[in-house]
Amino acid sequence: MSNDGSSSGPIVVIGSVNMDLVCRTPAIPKPGETVLGNDFLTIPGGKGANQAVAAAKLAGRGTEVHMIARVGEDDFGQRLLNGLVQHGVKTDFVTITEGVASGVAMILVDRKGENSIVVTPGANARLTPRDIDAASDVIRGASAVVLQLEIPLDTVRHAVAICRTHGVHVILDPAPVPPRAFPRALYGVDVFTPNQTEAEQLLGLERPKRVMRKRVEDPKQIAADLLSRGPRAVVLKLGPKGSLGASDGGGFELGRPYKVKVVDTTAAGDAFTAGLAVARSESLGLRESLRFANAAGALTCTSFGAQPALPARAAVDQLIKRSARG
Repeated sequence: MSNDGSSSGPIVVIGSVNMDLVCRTPAIPKPGETVLGNDFLTIPGGKGANQAVAAAKLAGRGTEVHMIARVGEDDFGQRLLNGLVQHGVKTDFVTITEGVASGVAMILVDRKGENSIVVTPGANARLTPRDIDAASDVIRGASAVVLQLEIPLDTVRHAVAICRTHGVHVILDPAPVPPRAFPRALYGVDVFTPNQTEAEQLLGLERPKRVMRKRVEDPKQIAADLLSRGPRAVVLKLGPKGSLGASDGGGFELGRPYKVKVVDTTAAGDAFTAGLAVARSESLGLRESLRFANAAGALTCTSFGAQPALPARAAVDQLIKRSARG
């Protein structure tokens, strides 16, 4: 397969699978503060699994979604694996790792739907380049490969290299941003899709903690600066402001937001990224891809939890049509 716009084959997601331990609370506690939560839930999550499930729910009939990942040899691991299967994700390359716990994410969600997350990788940290090699046949035939950074960077780098060798379209969601230097090789993807905070971290534009006034950076300049580092396209996730796409030689494209009632933003970015992969598999242009991905992300915000909130294709198509009429 080549990078000429053709897009046959499955969507392959390489990444993390976590059990989300979710507590809703009126406000995120400050350091040293104790607050009472409203309830506690265990919900399947992980950026990789969320994106795989979202892609499976959004993809057209006949488009397979494969997951390459690791879960632990524990109750969470079995639940996570079963959840992927129930949503139609192919799990031939999801490995149960003996003697290791599954990854977990501890998530606090406040009354405005904003969240604070701590991730413990568990089995996700054991995903190796050898696991990628074992799935090389399905990767070579993919219409899009989606990656994030909740697995080892060496594994991500290896997967990107395989995709580049075989001309496979790669979408990288660079989250969480590594605490040390970002590997230059990871910019060499087809679509680089951080949110604005992650983009500013990558460019060294973080606001100093002592500065009270919020610094406003130009998304177009941020996208252009990231584009200069090597990706063929940059798509910035701008939350309630929608998204911004930039490609080498193609200028900028604004993806306008959809107005929805926000309940929980936890998996909105994952739904957006999955929407880009599905759009690629259907050969949509940048404008249509942003419109589709924005709708998927917006609808995810209207429900609580990660995977339970991910929308079906019919709901996304309906939102796009309704907005076009309005």
